[in-house]
Amino acid sequence: MRILHVITSLRTGGAERLMLDLLPRLKEKGQDVELCVFDGTRTQFYEKMEKAGVPINTLQIGGNVYNPLNIIRLLRVIRKGKFDIVHTHLTAPQFFTAIVSLFHKINLITTEHCTSNRRRNWSWFKPFDRWMYSKYQYIISISPATTENLLKSIIIKRSVLTIYNGINIQKFADSQPISRKTLAITEDCKLITMVAAFRHEKDQDTVIKAVQFLPEPYNVIFVGDGIRRPLCEKLAKDLHVDKRVKFLGIRSDVERILKTTDVVVLSSHIEGFGLAAVEGMAAGKPVIASNVPGLAEVVNGAGLLFTPSDEKDLADKILAITTDDNIQKQITESCHIRALQYDIDIMVNNYLLIYKQNYKPRTNTTA
Repeated sequence: MRILHVITSLRTGGAERLMLDLLPRLKEKGQDVELCVFDGTRTQFYEKMEKAGVPINTLQIGGNVYNPLNIIRLLRVIRKGKFDIVHTHLTAPQFFTAIVSLFHKINLITTEHCTSNRRRNWSWFKPFDRWMYSKYQYIISISPATTENLLKSIIIKRSVLTIYNGINIQKFADSQPISRKTLAITEDCKLITMVAAFRHEKDQDTVIKAVQFLPEPYNVIFVGDGIRRPLCEKLAKDLHVDKRVKFLGIRSDVERILKTTDVVVLSSHIEGFGLAAVEGMAAGKPVIASNVPGLAEVVNGAGLLFTPSDEKDLADKILAITTDDNIQKQITESCHIRALQYDIDIMVNNYLLIYKQNYKPRTNTTA
């Protein structure tokens, strides 16, 4: 099969990470797979995808991904590639590919990555959403909460399948800790790590505020970048905790950083799944996450959950883990066992099954 995945960009994010993990493995399993990005700005993910040998089709560099010209550009890519299946991710690719299907007969699949989005609050937009989803043969969500919220918001006349995201468990389990000296962190401190893009949904603010309630030896490092990073840096200074909060930016050695931390935190307001939480578990670390749909399903019963936006509750949970060896050992072991449920091979096999069910030999092109 020739399969094209379409996504907004290869910047940092859960959907983008899915592309980096999924596509090379589909290629290894004999599938002829390519990627199309609306914004082809070069990033670490972009370069890793190139290195993995997955062809990348770029519609533009930078700019507004909702540029109507991208409909024409995408149509050209799909027609030229003669793909058997086109699989979309995130809003702009979902809508524009649905429009392209009016002019070119294609087998469409989409993955829903989040439990909520802004457009679902616009009642006038729901007919457009219903029309868009009707163009897809299969709709996949990354968690039961994502499925539930989608069906609650929009009437969809087809089933929604749940396929959990997966990661390379062995990669995180076998990685070697990075030296704390290279992170400007002392060996005797308690280290808290959060890996996430700096977007409103991720709520790094609560983690920064929690530092006020933690003793001096506790330090926090953030891995990731984004539009809200300067605001978070300012918040740390305003609260006088900036000496204990470090912003590392985008890193290519996340698994090694996780190996050297004491606790992994994910404080999202909204989260379809919580890939970073699974990565922390796979690295053999206790995980604390906000009690929100999607993320709670992944962490509950293994790690600890705290009340969203409640910095005091988060600080109390961090102290509970780091001051009691028995609790830390118990949660770490539970997290490791939970991570095994999200192995990348399980996800890849589930996607392949859907592709085979959806596969239809190409007939004609023009609708």
